[in-house]
Amino acid sequence: MNDTQRQTLLKTARDTVEAVITGGAVPKPESDDPELNAHCGCFVTLKNQGQLRGCIGQFTSEVSLVELVVEMAKASATSDPRFFADRIMADELGQLDIEISVLSLLKRADEPLSLRLGVDGIYIKKGCASGCFLPQVATETGWSKEEFLSYCCAHKAGLPAEAWKDPTTEVYLFTAEVFGSPFEAIGGD
Repeated sequence: MNDTQRQTLLKTARDTVEAVITGGAVPKPESDDPELNAHCGCFVTLKNQGQLRGCIGQFTSEVSLVELVVEMAKASATSDPRFFADRIMADELGQLDIEISVLSLLKRADEPLSLRLGVDGIYIKKGCASGCFLPQVATETGWSKEEFLSYCCAHKAGLPAEAWKDPTTEVYLFTAEVFGSPFEAIGGD
């Protein structure tokens, strides 16, 4: 993805977050760019001074990437259940950093420890329980491969920490193109 495409997605996310927080009109983006019209997954992460304020995404999409960025930015700003009691407020907008992770397809891992820290994200699923960590979580936390897998099981999927070792637990790997910008640095109209 080139810089113009990244900036288009970041501006779309910014405009969406600002609209849903201030009660404005949510963007309805259209593009003739094949990259922005691709049907792939993405996550939109919002942080205020390094503190997580919302992060929602999905692995696949029936809509274009640029449309999915709108959906995920809106959800990150308003629907992340971790922040229902502490929602993003309008006076916080100037302090928010936006990060977008455009995802590759999921690939089932025969050997979970084959993951590459800082390169691969993980999606762990057993029965109805599931959880994921984006690739950058390993870098941000400094966890080992075992810790990365165990924390995802215990803290995201609600499974026992060692569930990733169970052959009936599905472990998927994916990569992400990650880019972001401080809220005020994203080009306006």
